[in-house]
Parts: sequence; structure tokens; C-alpha cells
Amino acid sequence: MQIAVLGVGVMGATLLSALVRAGQDPAGVSVSDKMAARTAEVASEFGVTGTTPDRAVLGADIVIIAVKPQDMPGLLAQCHANVSSDALVLSIAAGISTEYLEDRLPAGTSVVRVMPNTPALVDQAMSALASGQHCTAEHMAQAEDLLATVGKVVVLDEGHMDAVTAISGSGPAYIFYVVEAMIEAGVLLGLPRATATELSVQTLFGAATMLRQTGQHPTVLREQVSSPGGTSVAALRALEDHKVRAAFMSAMEAAAKRSAELSSGSLS
Repeated sequence: MQIAVLGVGVMGATLLSALVRAGQDPAGVSVSDKMAARTAEVASEFGVTGTTPDRAVLGADIVIIAVKPQDMPGLLAQCHANVSSDALVLSIAAGISTEYLEDRLPAGTSVVRVMPNTPALVDQAMSALASGQHCTAEHMAQAEDLLATVGKVVVLDEGHMDAVTAISGSGPAYIFYVVEAMIEAGVLLGLPRATATELSVQTLFGAATMLRQTGQHPTVLREQVSSPGGTSVAALRALEDHKVRAAFMSAMEAAAKRSAELSSGSLS
């Protein structure tokens, strides 16, 4: 299996690391990044070939595109002639549609749009996949197997990808934001920062584990913590008074809107 990884920032390098851990021969991997120093660094770290994008895709069975959306037009123009029409192209660029990619790749190229998230760094990603019009069942299975090496995978219609971007793609940022606030509250209340951090992080981990293992609705679990007239109820009342629930919903709507804007043809 010959694989090209175009863009080796956080997500590109994470997927590359997962491929190598899963048994992919580094000799069959070529990587490229717009920063030559980064290309050389990753090539040395993983024992893969560092080269230019147009050379990386030559003969590649799988092409993983992990560049920023604004870098996509130039990258596709540079690589178009060398991408095999039999290759599977995986794009993790936010807001870039499969149609956009298909229009700029050789006719009939199989394209899968992927929205992973940064917990892929610890093999706990939530990745959503949407297939393009030329994607075969075999190619889709390949994409699912690849993303399963870094966490859970769901397959959805592409029309849902803006919502996925808002919920799970950007979701870690919301969680980190909440934990940051909890830590700062602990410090405000007199706890050492290290202790406030440990309390907050373990609480998040435990609550997430309860959600996954019990399968119960979060409302049920929240009510179990909220004794009548107790501290949790007082805290939740304050959150409702400040319209925190509505603020989170508005924030995710904003993220989905921005994803849709990126998909709307604003890229040339």
C-alpha cells in the first residue's frame, strides 16, 4: 500500500503515526508539508519519505489531504496531474466538499470527506465520514478501517458534515473551555492550581466514562447528582440564569455556519 500524506500538522501527523502503529511500512509512505522544515522533521521521525506534493502522490493508493482550507486550491492545482484516478483521496479539511475535490481531481476519483477531532492524538477520536459520488464500497471500507485506528467512526450523508464539524470537530475546544473555567473557579475558591486541575480533569473523565458505559441520557445522570435544594441545583440555576445552555447552542450554530461558508464556493 502506497500512501501520501499532504499536510503534516497536528492531524496529518496523528494519522501518519496511527498508520505506522497499525503496521503500515514507512517505506510505502510519502509526506509533504508547505513548510519544508516540517516535511523533513516528520520524515525523519517516522522513517518515511519527505518530498513535494506532486511527487508524493505519484503511484499513491491512498492520498490523505490534511491542509488548511485556504491552502487547498493551490495544492490541488499542483497535484492534479499526478493523482491516479484509482486512488482513494481522504480530505480532512473543514468545509471542503467532495464535489469541490472531485471537480479538481482526475475524473472518477474516489473521494471521502472526513471530520476527525484532536483526541485522535490519544486514539480517542470521533470521526465522521461522507463518501463522494465515485467512492466504491471497498474504498469506503478502507477509509473506515484507517480512521478506526484513532477512535470511533460514523458514516453520514455529506449534508450533515457542517453539523458534525460544529459538534465533534470543534467540540474539544468547548470542553477545554469549560474545564479551563472550572480550574479558574477552583483557584478563585482557594485551591492550589494543580489540585483544581486534577479535580476538574478527573471529574470530566469520570463523567464522560459514565455517559459511555451506562448509556443513560445525560439528563438522567444530571438529575442523579442534583439533590433537591443542594449545591448542584444552585450551580445549575446560576448557569440557567446566565443562559449558558443557549450560549452553547448558539456557539455550535456559529461553527456550523462557518463550516457552510467554507463549503459555499468562497475558495477559488
